[in-house]
Amino acid sequence: MMSGEKYSRQILFEPIATAGQEKLRQSKVVIVGCGALGTAQANALARAGIGRLRIVDRDFVEASNLQRQILFDEADAADNLPKAVAAERKLKLINSDVQVEGVVADLECRNAEELVRSFHVILDGTDNFESRYLLNDVSLKLGIPWIYGAVVASYATTMTVLPGRTPCLACVYPRPPEGAHETCDTVGVIAPAVAWAAAVQVTETLKILLGRESELHGSLLSYDIWKNRYQRVTPKTDPRCRACGAKEFVYLTGGGSVQTTLCGRDAVQIRQRESRTLDLATLKDRLERFGTVRGNGFLLQCKLGSFELTLFPDGRAIVKGTQDPAVARGVYAKYVGS
Repeated sequence: MMSGEKYSRQILFEPIATAGQEKLRQSKVVIVGCGALGTAQANALARAGIGRLRIVDRDFVEASNLQRQILFDEADAADNLPKAVAAERKLKLINSDVQVEGVVADLECRNAEELVRSFHVILDGTDNFESRYLLNDVSLKLGIPWIYGAVVASYATTMTVLPGRTPCLACVYPRPPEGAHETCDTVGVIAPAVAWAAAVQVTETLKILLGRESELHGSLLSYDIWKNRYQRVTPKTDPRCRACGAKEFVYLTGGGSVQTTLCGRDAVQIRQRESRTLDLATLKDRLERFGTVRGNGFLLQCKLGSFELTLFPDGRAIVKGTQDPAVARGVYAKYVGS
């Protein structure tokens, strides 16, 4: 039985009330990416009493995350815990009513449908357009609403996509931004901008779960919280859109790359096109000849000169110390094998 006292103030809010709280208890939300946006989203939804939360993330906690990634602490960073694992542990302490599942994985074409199928809403906590186009494709194919969000410096933006009823991300951004553009690496990011975007995303999620879709904002919302500049644009569905129009789900069919430069990390993620399982114990013995190695049961980390190599059991690796995919592939091939 749900604790009435726990949600008493939320139940007093007329659009939710007792009936709405029961709907939330029966709802399922998947958050893809558990960095700044994802931790804020997960924290709010767990406290709201969402029945089931799945959190998918490929990365591990570092000290530089703590300024804005609100579910993590210094102990998580010292232990290099995978973000999905650390988030699951914190959320279970916050609200035992909620079924929380942390999944240490990289969302990609081979697992996207499996990871989000059967959930009622997909929340974007990612940091790159390739992942967002993949979320857009799988959302449209499975008919699951998703809510885009992005933050850099003091600027945040968000948009809600209802498959078949609203414009999709590819209608608004037919292709990724070209040329040089600002990133967390170059201009940083502040926590209040993250909080604004996550608050809008979570509020839209609650509206969808409660069946109040007429109250969705229906716009591409942007806000520079430092410069006090707010923009609201009503996007239009593009009948020639390759995704929602032609149903060409190119990112879902493997049209993307296998190397990803990680925002704000001076690092590149390597993943294999074909499934591969790494024996971390064997690799630990091999890598100890080249540098200091440590692990925690979820990953293996080794300092190799100017690079830091982090390996996961599913074959993924993060090479820190470069933003050049070719250099990262070389480090992976040298120490792990091609």
